[in-house]
Amino acid sequence: MTTLQNKLTNKELMSYFGYGVGQCFSFGLVGSFILYFYTDILGISPIAASTIFLIARVWDAVNDPLIAGYMDTLDSRFGKFRPYMLFTPVLIVLVTVAAFYNIDADTSTKVMYAGITYILWGTLYTISDVPFWSMSSVMTDEPQERAKAATCAMLGVNAGIGATLVVFPKLSAYFADGRADQGYLPAVIVLMIAGLFFMLNGFYNTKERISTKSCEKVTLKQTFQAVRKNKPLFFILAAFFMNVFFNLVNGLYIFFFTYNMGDAGLVSLIGTITLVSAIACLATPVLTKRFKKRDIFIALCVLEIIARIGFYFTGYDNPTVVMAWLAVITGIFMMTNPLISAMIADTVEYSYYHSGKRTAAITFSGQTFTGKLSVAVAGGLTGLILTMIGYVPNAAQTETALNGMFFCIALLPALGALGRIFIMSRYTFTEDQHAILREKLQRGEFAEGVDVKSVKPHEALS
Repeated sequence: MTTLQNKLTNKELMSYFGYGVGQCFSFGLVGSFILYFYTDILGISPIAASTIFLIARVWDAVNDPLIAGYMDTLDSRFGKFRPYMLFTPVLIVLVTVAAFYNIDADTSTKVMYAGITYILWGTLYTISDVPFWSMSSVMTDEPQERAKAATCAMLGVNAGIGATLVVFPKLSAYFADGRADQGYLPAVIVLMIAGLFFMLNGFYNTKERISTKSCEKVTLKQTFQAVRKNKPLFFILAAFFMNVFFNLVNGLYIFFFTYNMGDAGLVSLIGTITLVSAIACLATPVLTKRFKKRDIFIALCVLEIIARIGFYFTGYDNPTVVMAWLAVITGIFMMTNPLISAMIADTVEYSYYHSGKRTAAITFSGQTFTGKLSVAVAGGLTGLILTMIGYVPNAAQTETALNGMFFCIALLPALGALGRIFIMSRYTFTEDQHAILREKLQRGEFAEGVDVKSVKPHEALS
């Protein structure tokens, strides 16, 4: 039952939303424009850029759980997670600007500079992103309120990325003065200053209500054990990784609009569609009041498959029809994202029940790492797919290449939706099981094998 103690105010929800917006100005810039900056402005090869991305993901695999485990051992007068929302925004701004700085040096130095700034960006982004998502588990313990928080967070993420796709090209063109290499840096600075305001406001107007004051050190071994024992989390992250298909499409849009549609300028409309479609996330809390999150998730995946089949058989002759289909598909897809975050928040209690340690940061680091991994895999697959369909840069494309491009845009992501249906149909940790677990934790009961003397039951729930 929602009480005054665990009810989230509109101001708090909007501030939490705003932190996601500001943080994803940075994510949107790096995720969508850093590769072009590396190859066409900084002047390093695509192979060098891909190597940097690969090394960064290997580092993330070790770094993300280590950072999360460290976070779960600390506490301060601001809480367990809010302190990171205070100092990381400034660092995120600085490292994002540095990543887009065109240094005057030889190629080897440029590659080294790009690698250092990109890996540093990924590390600092983790230190910001993990507490941001973990906050939804300590702002309230009431499932419906958590769903609201997760929805606002995901809405902020989508709005931040969408706004970046719309605003950054226009800003960079404004500052370019005829030279693309001159417009990137000032445009990045303007966006990141705005992002800093949103993030700091998110810190000042959010509150941790769930007590998690145990500061017992969590070892690296215990970190991996906590993740391994959290079976529901594995299912959720596996479904989340299927976003790789959607991320793949994002990388192909510029080619599709340039060669299939004959108008590269249409790609800017994707940012607008992303912004508008993000509003669909607001329907998630309404749906979770009546239906189980897993069932909603599966139903949305079915709708996405139906929409993609309709899009494929309609064709791409009419730009208006194409944009309408993309808006419908994007809206359906985005409604699944807050469900992922809300279900991850629920697994925090599952992990606590089975391990005796409340490891919210470790739990949400899985989401951060999986998200970055899916983007990296999609980036690597983009080049492979272009080669397979016979794409030739800066040339008239064959009918085979054009048909292959449209298939990848319209129908290929349906495989990802099918994969998510298969995974979530086997997910059993529903709201009913979560409620039972909360009752046990309130009584101080833990799974067999947990040393109850070493835990504080009152810290499980407020």
